[in-house]
Amino acid sequence: MLPRGSVSVVDGEELRFFVYWKQTEDRTDYDLSALLLHADYSTDSWLSYTSLRAVGGRHSGDITEAPDGASEFISLSLDRVRSTFIVPQVNIFAGEGFEEVEESFFGFMLRDGEQKGRPFEPRTVRMKSELRGVGRVALPLVFRRGDDGRWRAKWLHLYLKGPSSANRVEENQVSVSKLVRAVVEREQLTVRYLVDLMSGGTTTVEPWDGEAVPDEPVTYIGLERPEGLHPDSRIITLENLRDPIPG
Repeated sequence: MLPRGSVSVVDGEELRFFVYWKQTEDRTDYDLSALLLHADYSTDSWLSYTSLRAVGGRHSGDITEAPDGASEFISLSLDRVRSTFIVPQVNIFAGEGFEEVEESFFGFMLRDGEQKGRPFEPRTVRMKSELRGVGRVALPLVFRRGDDGRWRAKWLHLYLKGPSSANRVEENQVSVSKLVRAVVEREQLTVRYLVDLMSGGTTTVEPWDGEAVPDEPVTYIGLERPEGLHPDSRIITLENLRDPIPG
């Protein structure tokens, strides 16, 4: 799971995001929706089981139970979307919460023209994240079109309390847009900033190529744990990326 505020570039002709859930005991109905917002965060349109098509997008349809697991999809042609923000959300219409179901996750993939009409291929999934939180409305991330015309995904990992049942995008669009605005416009704490804090009074080394392993303990920050570093070294990877954050 990437930390809240993490941003990645989204390049592709068609964006498809989805929710998967498998109920534990009770009939459980999760509804995937998307709120499309203008640059000022006002509502442009939405996609949901009550509105299966909007400009550049389509919804796969409503599934109302998942004893063996089920998925709902939303596909969007990014070159046709006129909105600035695409806000996927998972609404619990009925049944078990995100921490009660056997399994639930959200993910997205990118597809091109050659894949049109082909079935879902797991290798095209860019990222996915478990849905495990208190609340009845999940906001996994937001897609934003920048001034350069490119789309980027910013992870939110937020959950709204919502009513106990019948949550719908039509009812929560105002609160969702306000929350998205607060997160999108906030300057996030970055790893580069933390590195600068930790490097005060020490020697800062340029990105390491894996050669010439230092003899003394070091602080290493990277995607994967390297081999051969001094046993007293402090190693920070994606697994413990939150550790350098103060208090």
